[in-house]
Amino acid sequence: MFHAAILPGASSSGASSPSPVSSLLDCLAQMSTRPRYAFMVLSLIAEVADARGEAGPFVRRGGREMTLRDFLCDSLAPMGGRDPRRVALAERVKSDLILEDRMPQDPAAAAALVEDEVRERVRASGKTNLSRAVSELVGAGLLRRYYKGFAVDHENRGGQRHAVYVLQGMARCLLSHRMAAPPPARKAPVQGELRFG
Repeated sequence: MFHAAILPGASSSGASSPSPVSSLLDCLAQMSTRPRYAFMVLSLIAEVADARGEAGPFVRRGGREMTLRDFLCDSLAPMGGRDPRRVALAERVKSDLILEDRMPQDPAAAAALVEDEVRERVRASGKTNLSRAVSELVGAGLLRRYYKGFAVDHENRGGQRHAVYVLQGMARCLLSHRMAAPPPARKAPVQGELRFG
């Protein structure tokens, strides 16, 4: 019957401050054009980051090593699996392979080839989306980006260098599930033994 206005800054005596993750989500909602996508990117980076929040340039998954950007793109790709554009892409790939006379006669081999080609095309477009999201996250102070590897003469300024992403600011709350490794236990010195350190 009575309605009390709840103001953004108001807090009752029993109210607690927002959790770090909810604060991060609020920040993403304000600064990102695609906040859900940005949160997924940060979560995946946190999943493979070390205790300092640094991920890359390579990630080992399923017995194979891939670049961090490839890992992120492949991990995010299933989110668009039901997208009508993905279905249309698979049909275009089939048509292209038939026109190029590269489609195998064996149905299983043909399906595998189409799937591989779709994955490569999705990965290529995914890198564009990823770069855009990372640039927004860097601008918001949630991520730092740098490159590791060899700089070579290449039309692409990043030739043979790979991205490393470091979680910063509020994004570091995604690392909170990690417990710092306890320091190794020291044995009590034995008489006559010098203790260093």
